[in-house]
Amino acid sequence: MEFWESFWSIIWWFVWAFVFVAYLMVLFSIIGDIFRDRKLGGFSKAVWVFCLIFFPFITALVYLIARGSGMAERGAAADQQHHEALLARLREVGVSSPSVEIEKAAQMREQGTITEDEFQSLKTRALA
Repeated sequence: MEFWESFWSIIWWFVWAFVFVAYLMVLFSIIGDIFRDRKLGGFSKAVWVFCLIFFPFITALVYLIARGSGMAERGAAADQQHHEALLARLREVGVSSPSVEIEKAAQMREQGTITEDEFQSLKTRALA
């Protein structure tokens, strides 16, 4: 009987494919965490990576048990740092919506700071 002839062999293949992809995701998360951790020394990082290469399943389980809580904390700290950097960049660039830009231009027109032609130019640029 060929592999694809049985319905259950196809289901079994999908289960194993799912397990393999899940394992790869865990493996890459662990490797990312190893190199993200600033408290872990270079020799320790090399030992963890060596063990992940030659004893992958048991090393992944040991790593998740021994360093799993710290892994979550380091991931949350990295996410917070990226979020703060993004907000700082957005504040630096001054991103705002077209309606806010048009409202600011209208206020400047009412105060006499800009002319009607300049207002229309700013409005066109904001809507573009």
